[in-house]
Amino acid sequence: MIKQLQEVMLYVDDQENAKQFWTEKLNFKVVSDDIANDMRVIILSPSEDAQTSIVLHDKAKVEAMEMGVNTGTPSLMFVTKDIDQLYEDLKSKGVTVGDKVDMPSGTVFNFSDDEGHYFAVRN
Repeated sequence: MIKQLQEVMLYVDDQENAKQFWTEKLNFKVVSDDIANDMRVIILSPSEDAQTSIVLHDKAKVEAMEMGVNTGTPSLMFVTKDIDQLYEDLKSKGVTVGDKVDMPSGTVFNFSDDEGHYFAVRN
């Protein structure tokens, strides 16, 4: 039986730029940044006590390994306590954000990283 979702893999073109985006604009913490077997693996977490981490992989290197891995961007929904503050903070940092939309589950907006991958956040 599955207990929890531990990691979400993001396959990116520029790991360093992606690391800077997540840490500088979204305040994620670097859990680890290691190289093993010529593969850099960057693990990021939104907080010390988060149960799920984001792992940044080099998309080209993973695709070259021909393991059948889907390197497309997953659809991720993040949660925040203060959506208005996060929305304004991301806008002030130059992050592309969509309009806030009221849904039955709460207010939602999407944002894009520097490579054009879109993610969503709700309160």
